[in-house]
Amino acid sequence: MPSDDRLRAIDLALGGQWDEAHRLVQQFEEDELACWIHAVLHKIEGDSSNSRYWYRRAGKMAHVDDAPDQELNHIKALLA
Repeated sequence: MPSDDRLRAIDLALGGQWDEAHRLVQQFEEDELACWIHAVLHKIEGDSSNSRYWYRRAGKMAHVDDAPDQELNHIKALLA
């Protein structure tokens, strides 16, 4: 997944456009950072079991309790 698609998904999520961000990242299930973004999106949605699934896929269980906006900004910084 190109980093600009991941950045776009993060910007969409930070802008409250959950559905669009979700549609974008769900296409890239093999990309670790896309899985992490996917986990955060389900956290925002309130679907904790689905969120935890994606955290496990991304290897980022340590971030389960992070604030979504801070977490998305952290991922965005990693991509910059």
